[in-house]
Amino acid sequence: MKIRTLLLLVTHGIVGFAGFAGGIYTLPILTAPPAPDMAEVKTLSAQATYTAEFHKDLQDSDFLHWGEGQVAIGPESITLMGELAPGPDYKLYLSPQFVETEADFNRLKASMVQVGDVKTFQNFAVPLPDDIDPATFNTVIVWCESFGQFITSAQYQSL
Repeated sequence: MKIRTLLLLVTHGIVGFAGFAGGIYTLPILTAPPAPDMAEVKTLSAQATYTAEFHKDLQDSDFLHWGEGQVAIGPESITLMGELAPGPDYKLYLSPQFVETEADFNRLKASMVQVGDVKTFQNFAVPLPDDIDPATFNTVIVWCESFGQFITSAQYQSL
């Protein structure tokens, strides 16, 4: 009888964990606001001072943490025409140095500036606060604040 009870506890624990993990993955997708349409992203991107590309093959990117597409950094906003892996609590940062690992992000975080929240996974448009000058940075980064996970980055200029 003890083996059966232990087996039930283990199997129910595995199913409970899988349900919890699935919920963490799908909740951001279900609660995400509508993504900006392509026309809005193109209009904002046309005003860009800098452009860069997110790629899936960065050092700390993996099948759950990635981004790909064209990033445009303008005087009023930062936009993505592309996709991000779904996840909770994404933040957009600007960094004075290129970053592609969690260790580098944590080491350089004090020299970075947080631009805002990324709430959509297919295209985004994040307003650029007036007090942030993208010319003093060279890299745009998407970071998962809740789990301390590197998602993606792109270098848009050399300093």
